[in-house]
Amino acid sequence: MKEFLTDVETLRKRARENMDKGSVTDAYGAEKGIDAQPAADEFLQHAGEEEGHANLIAARITQLGGEPDFNPDTLSGRSHSEYNSSTELREMIQEDLVAERVAIASYTEVIAWLGDGDPTTRRMLEEILAMEEEHAEDMLDLLSGLN
Repeated sequence: MKEFLTDVETLRKRARENMDKGSVTDAYGAEKGIDAQPAADEFLQHAGEEEGHANLIAARITQLGGEPDFNPDTLSGRSHSEYNSSTELREMIQEDLVAERVAIASYTEVIAWLGDGDPTTRRMLEEILAMEEEHAEDMLDLLSGLN
């Protein structure tokens, strides 16, 4: 019969002291890598804000007499961002930063194209653009923290 390496009381004490680490304990011998939680928090926040952008744009399309198209079969083909299946945090952040920069350039062009022709849509897109710029800065900050 194998003996326990650490007594249960010590394990409990360590568990209480390090609850913020979730499932990663000192028993893991492998390198734990960088703290991904700040990035996960940013990605979650940005996802919610991007959903809000889509809802705003869909509502405006409806106000203008159009019909928003959320068909998943065609949505990805019309998207400005590309799907990336990376599992490496640095690459995920870099790809998100690229997507934010593409969105910034795209919104900037649409805003210039609208000019004074549709001030309501222009203002809405300017607000979304400002948030996309914040998202890009967030991603840049995360990348800077990885170095």
